[in-house]
Amino acid sequence: MASTTGLITGAPPSPPTPSRKPLGRKMVSWLDPMTLAKTGIRAAVSSTIGKQADRRLLDALAAPDVNPCDFSVDAAGRPREELWLDYVSDLGDGWDSTYAVAQAVARPILTVRDETGSTYDTRGGELLVFGGDEVYPTASVKAYEERTLHPWTCAIQGQRKPPHMFAIPGNHDWYDGLVSFMRLFCQGRTLSGFETHQRRSYFSVKLPHGWWLIGTDMQLESDLDQPQVRYFQEVARLMREEDRVILCLAEPAWLVSQVRPSEDRTYLENNLRFLEEQVLGKKVSVFLAGDLHHYRRHANDEGRQKIIAGGGGAFLHPTHIPRKEAALDDGFTPRKSFPSAQDSRRLSWRNLGLAVSSPRFGVLTGLLYMLLAWALSVNLGEANVPKALGLVVRTALASPGIVLIAVLVTLGLIGFADKRFGRWRWLAGVLHGLAHLTAAFLLAWGVSHLMGSTELPFGSVERDLLSAVLIFAGGFLAGPTVMGLYLLVSLNVFGVHANEAFSSLAIPDWKNFIRLHIDKAGHLRLYPIGLRRVPRSWKPGELARDPAWVADPKDRRATPPALIEPPIVL
Repeated sequence: MASTTGLITGAPPSPPTPSRKPLGRKMVSWLDPMTLAKTGIRAAVSSTIGKQADRRLLDALAAPDVNPCDFSVDAAGRPREELWLDYVSDLGDGWDSTYAVAQAVARPILTVRDETGSTYDTRGGELLVFGGDEVYPTASVKAYEERTLHPWTCAIQGQRKPPHMFAIPGNHDWYDGLVSFMRLFCQGRTLSGFETHQRRSYFSVKLPHGWWLIGTDMQLESDLDQPQVRYFQEVARLMREEDRVILCLAEPAWLVSQVRPSEDRTYLENNLRFLEEQVLGKKVSVFLAGDLHHYRRHANDEGRQKIIAGGGGAFLHPTHIPRKEAALDDGFTPRKSFPSAQDSRRLSWRNLGLAVSSPRFGVLTGLLYMLLAWALSVNLGEANVPKALGLVVRTALASPGIVLIAVLVTLGLIGFADKRFGRWRWLAGVLHGLAHLTAAFLLAWGVSHLMGSTELPFGSVERDLLSAVLIFAGGFLAGPTVMGLYLLVSLNVFGVHANEAFSSLAIPDWKNFIRLHIDKAGHLRLYPIGLRRVPRSWKPGELARDPAWVADPKDRRATPPALIEPPIVL
């Protein structure tokens, strides 16, 4: 990887290593046991501390003034006739996906085509808004540098002047108590040319023709704290009655409540209603949110928009749930999704190949199956399946160790089961556990029969070692397959485990961002831009106008940026 020294201070990065492909970070493997453990611990600690000491209260004391950034005028104080800006959310994961989006955003002129064949010339935004979850799996300065700043710096290099940057935090940014986020985005730093302005984890920007850009921070508890309320009350006093608002949120309460219902989501919806009705005192024209890693748009008859655009680089989320998406409570109806529900359902079948997409999880299940067979330590080679099963049951009942392992596995899978199963959650976990225990039994029985055809005596070191290798190999394949089948059925039949079923696949494609344009007449045009398949191969840029890395033409399966749907005009 090219050195990231100087990214935070603003010094130019060192030239990229002239290799065939930049040594960027791979996408997070969410079924990796170590990743799960570390992220779970950080999330639990951050949530506990966040309930006791809210970082936003201290930041409000450190920056008490309410001074919205004014981009309605130029540097000479003249009113701007128009303005372009870009919205990117859920980024900072794998190099291919994050860099592909960053490179599209960084182009001075990006020509995109819609489904009808019409083309549009769009300009790189003077403002860049990061809409939440700027890094994965957890926040740290090093992680931001490697997974976020490095690809964005390489993308902007040689193309155009870096835009002004604004950011709101998502739950992953909060996993270190917001320390790294505040250090990078809220202290007036210049991040290798990207100039930051905000002093809190939320912001307000005055735009041309009476438009306002508002970014909120709902923290891990989906809470709108009192200093933030006062801040936006002061901002609302600066607005005229006819002014219009673009509201950026870390989570789309209007859809998350259907996909992951909980008291927190209801609380978030109430906070948003309070912000809109009681604090700002006007209807929001455009809601922009990430958290769900796909594109989905709802709109009402008034032309107001609720858009999810969480495609900045993280793994893909499914769009085929809820299976029968109904109109929202406030009259907003679904208009477009990317990928389509049909494509999303097709992608879900990749769960049957989890051994390939999540090999470290296969190592875990291989070791677990091997441990069960070792603890059993009986010769099943001369018995058919029913007799072998009876022998296993009798041996297990006489061996507390085997029973303990089986119970712990089952309890763990009950805890893993999606809360949306409701009162049937325990049954889903038990059936899942029995499926793994059955697979381990059949594997041990098959290996015993195979060993019976050899001349190696039962209990010999050679036979035990060979059996262990075969059972591990079988567990490496069978364990992820059982898990993948469970996730596939849970998602497509019961509409649950959406996050687990797709995060484990780490799909880098179907990325998206929103390009916004306030034109001379004061109209707001939104260009939802998608990348169907991001490049997998890169080479160093050769021309002065090239970014640090460009897509290798030999990667012919990569697709250019294109409009997900025709521009939305307000």
